[in-house]
Amino acid sequence: MTRQDALFDHEPAPLEQADGPNPVPEDAPLAERLRPAHLDEVIGQSHLLGPGKPLRVAFERGRVHSMILWGPPGVGKTTLARLVAGAVEARFIVLSAVLAGVKDIRDAVVQAELARQAGHRTVVFVDEVHRFNKAQQDAFLPHVESGLFTFIGATTENPSFEVNSALLSRATVHVLKALQPPEQEQLLQRAAALLAAPPLSAAAAERLIGYADGDARRLLNAYENLVAQAGEVTELDEEALERSLGEQLRRYDKGGDHFYDSISALHKSVRGSDPDAALYWFARMLDGGADPRYMARRLIRMANEDIGNADPRALRLALDAAETYERLGSPEGELALAQAVVYLAVAPKSNAVYVAWKAVQRLVREGGSQPVPLHLRNAPTKLMKGLGYGQAYRYAHDEPGAFAAGVNYFPEGLGEPRFYEPVPRGLELRIRDKLAELRRLNAEARGQAPDKS
Repeated sequence: MTRQDALFDHEPAPLEQADGPNPVPEDAPLAERLRPAHLDEVIGQSHLLGPGKPLRVAFERGRVHSMILWGPPGVGKTTLARLVAGAVEARFIVLSAVLAGVKDIRDAVVQAELARQAGHRTVVFVDEVHRFNKAQQDAFLPHVESGLFTFIGATTENPSFEVNSALLSRATVHVLKALQPPEQEQLLQRAAALLAAPPLSAAAAERLIGYADGDARRLLNAYENLVAQAGEVTELDEEALERSLGEQLRRYDKGGDHFYDSISALHKSVRGSDPDAALYWFARMLDGGADPRYMARRLIRMANEDIGNADPRALRLALDAAETYERLGSPEGELALAQAVVYLAVAPKSNAVYVAWKAVQRLVREGGSQPVPLHLRNAPTKLMKGLGYGQAYRYAHDEPGAFAAGVNYFPEGLGEPRFYEPVPRGLELRIRDKLAELRRLNAEARGQAPDKS
C-alpha cells in the first residue's frame, strides 16, 4: 500500500467534490434535507448575499477568498462554505476544531496538493475555528499564503479575540446575523411543504420562532419533532407544541410579550433596589431558556442607565461578570451574573447621565451645527493663528486649582445650558458638591450673583 493509499485509508477529513449537491437520505434530519444547494435558496444574510454585496459578487465572479464566517449558531455558516466551494467547483475538506489536530491539518494539506495535481481547487472549511490553539491555526498560514487552498473558518466567538492575528490578516471577516422572524416563517413554510405537515397555528408559530431565537437548525429540529409527535391532527397548535418541547418551552416565549415582561420585571427590580426580586426574575429567565449572554448585556445596560456615576464600580463589575461567564460558561458562570444582579440592586441609583444624554441629543438635533468659538479652536498654522484661532485660550492647568474660572466652553449664543445634574446619592453626592463650587467660582469671576440651584 502506498503512502497516499495509507492517508486515504482512514480519511481524517472528509473530501467532497463540490460541483453539485450530494444526495441527501430521506431519513436525514430536516435541517440537512432543507440545506440550500444553490445561493438563491439561502434565507437571510441579505447584507452579504444581496445584489452587489460582497459574497454575492465573489460567487458571481467565481473568485472566492479566504474568510472567517462569524455568527451565532444555526445561521448558515457551513452552508455558505459549501456553496463557496461549489461556486468554484472546488474540492471541499471539512475539519472540526473540536476533534481535529495538527496531524489532520497536515493530511488536509496532502489532499489539497493531490487535488491541485489533478487540476482541482480546494476549500478547507474549519468549523469552530476558535477552538484551535495558536499552533494549530499557524499550521494553515503558509498554505493560505501560497494559494494551495482557500481557507474558510466558522466561529460563534469574536474572531478579534479568538483567531490569531496572522491568520485573521489573511482572511476577510464576514458577520452573519441571526434569522429574523419573517425569515424563520419562510423557513417553516418550506419545511411544511417538504413534510406535507398540517398547518401551524399563528400562536404556535410565534412561540416556536421565539424558542428558536434566530437559530435555523434549532427551529427545524423542533418543528420536525413537533410534526412527528402530533399524529393525525388538522392543526399544529400551542398545546401540541408544549407537549412536543416539554420543559424546553416555558410559559414565556423568547420572542413574545412574556419575555419582555420578564426582562422588564428584572430591570425594574434592580432599579427599585430589591435584590431578592431581582434574583427571582433573573433565575426565572435563565430557567426559561434565556441566553445568559443576553442577560449579561442587559445588566451592563442597567449599570449605565440606572446607577451611573452614583457608583462607577457597578459598570466594571457588570463587565467583569460578563467576561467571567464567557470564560466559565453555564452553570458556573451564572453565579457571577447573579452576583452582579445583587450588586446592581443594592447600589446607589442615578439616571442623571442618562437624562443628560437624552437632553443634549435633543438640543443637538434641534439646534444645528453651531460654530466652535475661536478660543477653543486648534491653531497649528500661522494662518490660523492670524485668524484668531486659539487666541485668549486659558490653559486650565496653569490656573489656580486647575480651573479657568469664568470661561464659557459652549458656542456663542447658546448660553450655558445644564444637562448633567448629579443626584444626592453615592459618589454623585460628592460630584454635586464639586460642580456647585465650580459654578460659584464661575459666577464670581464673571461678577455675577452666585447660583443657588
